[in-house]
Amino acid sequence: MSDSLIIIPTYNEKENIEKIIRKVFSLEKSFHILIVDDGSPDGTASIVKTLQKEYSEQLHIEERTGKLGLGTAYIHGFKWALAKDYQFIFEMDADFSHNPDDLIRLYNANTNEGGDLSIGSRYVKGVNIVNWPMARLLMSFFASKYVKFITGMPIHDSTAGFKCYKRKVLETINFDKIQFVGYAFQIEMKFKAWKYGFNVVEVPVIFTDRTEGTSKMSGGIFMEAVIGVIQMKLKSFFRNWKR
Repeated sequence: MSDSLIIIPTYNEKENIEKIIRKVFSLEKSFHILIVDDGSPDGTASIVKTLQKEYSEQLHIEERTGKLGLGTAYIHGFKWALAKDYQFIFEMDADFSHNPDDLIRLYNANTNEGGDLSIGSRYVKGVNIVNWPMARLLMSFFASKYVKFITGMPIHDSTAGFKCYKRKVLETINFDKIQFVGYAFQIEMKFKAWKYGFNVVEVPVIFTDRTEGTSKMSGGIFMEAVIGVIQMKLKSFFRNWKR
């Protein structure tokens, strides 16, 4: 039994899913993986089920019907992880934009460096992004600057989706009160962890854009974050953040 679960939401990731699973299971530390698949019509779930015959104890899948949003996929995974008594719960993309080798660095940040939430940060030491168009890079970079300015969070990469939570963080956050399901979900989870007084550690990573499959980013998802951050900050004034 591993103490660590990696949650990977998927929608049409047949080109990447087997490779990312095998890479994670080749690491020196033992991890378990939970795939949360939103009814991928390309057969992603079937590939995972075939691999379960090889990794029966390590690999798990939860299937949902339809695209229900990134945030709800992670919350589904968080609840599953807490019910199974994992102590460290990770978020990671399936497309290798998050380097699986960095999983151990995130784990060490929480076990050896006092972190409660560790973030694979693209911006803590300059800008570490490979193969993104300049427009998307600037949008992401200035979005994090904007979030830092509005919320006051001392986090350089507030939109990052490569993270490791200690169990106690997820036990504290009320998932039923999470407002956002898209891009802003990542901001909201960090904001709430920080407001509850948990120690957030940024680990510098290099983010490499996917080479296979299709990006799920859209302008609408980005605008949710721009407007939602202000709403989130205003509501925080009326909350009790004691735990």
